[in-house]
Amino acid sequence: MTATTTPAQSPQASRNWPISLYRRPDGTLEQDISPTRIREILQSGEGALWVDIDSTNMHQHALLEKVFQFHPLSIEDTLSPGSRVKYEEYDRYIFVVMAVIRFDEGTPEPYDLATSNLYFFLGKNFLVTVHGLSSKSCALARERLVRNPELMARGVEMTMHNIIDQSVDAYFPLVEELNVMVDGLEERLFEKFDELLIHEIFKAKRAAFSLRRHVGPLREVLNILTNRPCAYIRHETQLYYRDIYDHTIRIVESMDTVRDLLAGVLETYLSQTSNRMNKVMKQLSIVATIALPLIVIGGIYGMNFSQMPLTHNPYGFVIALASMVIVSGVILWWLKKNRWL
Repeated sequence: MTATTTPAQSPQASRNWPISLYRRPDGTLEQDISPTRIREILQSGEGALWVDIDSTNMHQHALLEKVFQFHPLSIEDTLSPGSRVKYEEYDRYIFVVMAVIRFDEGTPEPYDLATSNLYFFLGKNFLVTVHGLSSKSCALARERLVRNPELMARGVEMTMHNIIDQSVDAYFPLVEELNVMVDGLEERLFEKFDELLIHEIFKAKRAAFSLRRHVGPLREVLNILTNRPCAYIRHETQLYYRDIYDHTIRIVESMDTVRDLLAGVLETYLSQTSNRMNKVMKQLSIVATIALPLIVIGGIYGMNFSQMPLTHNPYGFVIALASMVIVSGVILWWLKKNRWL
């Protein structure tokens, strides 16, 4: 049975030390390792070390420079929430940035997305993950490794694969939920016309574009991890990254489908708006057509001529009204005959 050891530490030290796991060459597991011990492990180059750093803790974040001695540019990226998804190679490690996306529960809008970055430093025998918000993928990976430390014998690149895989799998519920929202927009569009629906359509389009914007570059990063030779990822491990790459392709294709559906919903909405406008214009045109001869008749008998037909006839007013009714009836009959009504 593999033994698990945890060094003694003070409460203050536990807050400043990052979450870490180290599988020794003999198979034993160490947890929550001190910075001094981490430096010794890096110098030995043996075993498998994973360090999970909270970038909001300055003591933990300082380890990137003081202990691991990473390049200042990659360290600077870990402090910038706007860092793009990318892959970079350095002398002792590779640097990968991916986006963690979820629906923002802090806003009333159902289409608002909240994004944060997850950073990976992968070296010969170490993996360092950095994030500012709590990472569910890192927590699940840590629980899995603690339960079965032998998984770390497969290499730190497999630990990175496990974290990325779970993060990418978390995209699928987002895509499905966005699909459900689009279906709801379609149903509302055909059930009852709502002028405010246009706002929700554009919000859904913005969410779809945002998700596509983050997944697209990640697909290219995984393509590199899958096909480009790397000193820190074995060839047999790259096959596992290919599976994640296939998942990103499915997600991108699904997002393209969602965008096409939204484009169709928007086109249908604009068509309904145009049809409603045409219907209103048709009704106004019918009213104007019927009222025009009545106005002409009223205008004629409103002229101040002394000699006009029916001017002095006691039934002139009744005859004029009757003529207006007859003319209106004839026009209505003609409109119905031509199927304009």
